[in-house]
Amino acid sequence: MSGETLNRKKTFGAWTGGFKRAAVIMVLATACIPWSSGVHAAAAQEDIRVVIFADLGSKYKATVPAVTLKSSGSLSVGQNSGGSFQAWMGLPDSTARFSVDSYRVKVFEGNEATAIKAAQALQKTNDKPTVFIGSKNGSSVYQVYAGLYASEQSAQAAVQRISLATGAQAEVKGNKHWSTGSYGTEQEANLVRTTIAAAGFDAFTVIQSRGQYAVWVGEESNDSKLSALKTELESKQPRLTLSKVNTTQTGLILRQEAGVTTGSQAMSHYMLSGSNNSKVIVNGGNNGIQVVERSQRIYRGDMEIGMTSGQLALVNEVPLEQYLYSVVGAEVYSSWPDEALKAQAVAARSYALAQGNRFQIGNVVDGTLSQAYNGKSSEHANVNEAVEATAGEVIKSGGKVVEAVFSSNAGGVTADASEVWNSGGEAFASVDSSGDTSAQKGAQEWYHVLLSSGKTGYIREDNAKELEGVTEAGLDKITVTAENTNVRPIPQIQSTVTPVAKAQPGEEMIVLEKVPQSGDYAWVRGPFTAAQIAKSLQGKITGTVPSSINHLDVTKRGPSGRVLEVEADGTPLKVKYPDMYRSAMGGLPSTLFDIASTGSYTVLGADGVTTHISGTQGTQILSASGTSTSSGNGVVVMNEDRHARVIDKTQSFIFTGKGNGHGLGLSQWGANGLAEQGYDYKKILQHYYKNVDIVKD
Repeated sequence: MSGETLNRKKTFGAWTGGFKRAAVIMVLATACIPWSSGVHAAAAQEDIRVVIFADLGSKYKATVPAVTLKSSGSLSVGQNSGGSFQAWMGLPDSTARFSVDSYRVKVFEGNEATAIKAAQALQKTNDKPTVFIGSKNGSSVYQVYAGLYASEQSAQAAVQRISLATGAQAEVKGNKHWSTGSYGTEQEANLVRTTIAAAGFDAFTVIQSRGQYAVWVGEESNDSKLSALKTELESKQPRLTLSKVNTTQTGLILRQEAGVTTGSQAMSHYMLSGSNNSKVIVNGGNNGIQVVERSQRIYRGDMEIGMTSGQLALVNEVPLEQYLYSVVGAEVYSSWPDEALKAQAVAARSYALAQGNRFQIGNVVDGTLSQAYNGKSSEHANVNEAVEATAGEVIKSGGKVVEAVFSSNAGGVTADASEVWNSGGEAFASVDSSGDTSAQKGAQEWYHVLLSSGKTGYIREDNAKELEGVTEAGLDKITVTAENTNVRPIPQIQSTVTPVAKAQPGEEMIVLEKVPQSGDYAWVRGPFTAAQIAKSLQGKITGTVPSSINHLDVTKRGPSGRVLEVEADGTPLKVKYPDMYRSAMGGLPSTLFDIASTGSYTVLGADGVTTHISGTQGTQILSASGTSTSSGNGVVVMNEDRHARVIDKTQSFIFTGKGNGHGLGLSQWGANGLAEQGYDYKKILQHYYKNVDIVKD
């Protein structure tokens, strides 16, 4: 596409003011960030910016030293100018590597074998290597670099550990260069570069715009080193006219990368130089662009190469409706009824258009802080049709687009705003979400059993058969149907978790209760020890983490029954907002949960006073022969609902709950259930969002 100008749609919002872009962000079903209620963008936006890699501090951080971009068609690189793409050049082989001209560590320069050895040593560390092929003193040379780093100081700190890992004498390099002037063709620039490199200096051909090239010499980290380089250059190359390159000058430094760290053949590598305002666009036409470092996903739209905090920033700019193809396909099942897909599309679009530039250089990230976005891999014809059928439709309240947050499964009832982020609006209230049970359709149930060893666990119903008769407490008994049947710690197959025990046919087990398989609707997590809970609380609560935890109790609940407060041994564990209890308690699916202790139980006395009884204290049993104390493992207690559990001498905590996600707004599984009952997408949305209109802007 070299020399071709491509027309682009009008876009809204801005990163740096150089050109306008859309402003959107989405919410992930199970890991969302609180919304900003004061930001509302125009509904006429067409393109959005998706941050894939960047260092945005506490907002988002996902970094790589370089990205590999590929296309089944042609790729070209250039800049946007006047609302259109201006190509600088086509990329050979429709593949290239990109990085930024920031602080880095030069690890080694020499022969191929030693370079490979150094790179392999660094692959196992956080100082990821890149290997370039250059020319010096008339011979080919391999150069190993590590990083990128945000500052000269952080790069210098890396030198010691890199030298220790590789045995090489590493040194800090940076973005300070001397320029020998401008040239009209790449060939002219290459001739000058070759002459300088033959004298033993690092020299690079740089493209500065379409048809404008330069040669830069050196890659120094500070002005002192740059000045010393000039003195040496002038002594060996007195005819050179040198000027200091402005560090804000946008340019693409052209290099050749060996395939040592990418597992491929040598390829072109382009280092973007300049400031945070500098950027170039990679255009893939209609074929999409594959990002190898992002699970080899293929994305529609363009890729923008930029820099933030000295790190590579990769932003995908894509039309909003095409973005929704991927988002809706990643969020819900394409086999769901059309009306459920439409409801998801309108909710996602509405949330998008309410955001603004939340992530500074973009509107949304492609990770769990925003909305699941997997590129073309999650698209499906059914989903695309639902997006197109609702094109431009949004949810409005009071004339403004509603920030229509949603979650995977509300557990039968949606959350009130006070139960999630202590903020919200008139569109949000706790409502029935009985359609959430559709997530359990076809799922097996599990027996919660007590083994003769005193251990407890779960066995799936199709691996067991019920026995005749019951225990004296009226509890059922089962045995298993196959040898070495796994007894699981929770009612879910977890291939990476060691089973509690192996059960054999003929072995009798007491059934404590029968529960649904852990999934999006109902779930069990744990058991977690007190030490594990304490570790999870680190950085999640506003006060001091307890040194020991004997009891955990839910002491406050909101309108839907979600947890508002948890106490440890009578002291509240305070969080910034209630939904943080999910992460504070070890990554629970929702805050609609109860806590049970394996080593204690609570007795409600006739006077209304509750008492914690520990398994180590022993249990008082009143029988016809009098009162006795039972101690040791395996004591079964039962509540008024005939739910039984086992008390032993070791204290840990089991969480049982319903729902998956924050539970506010649309429940995806609930929408599916309502669609199966015949509701159309507008009725579904007006059930989950109150006092709203569905309009097309």
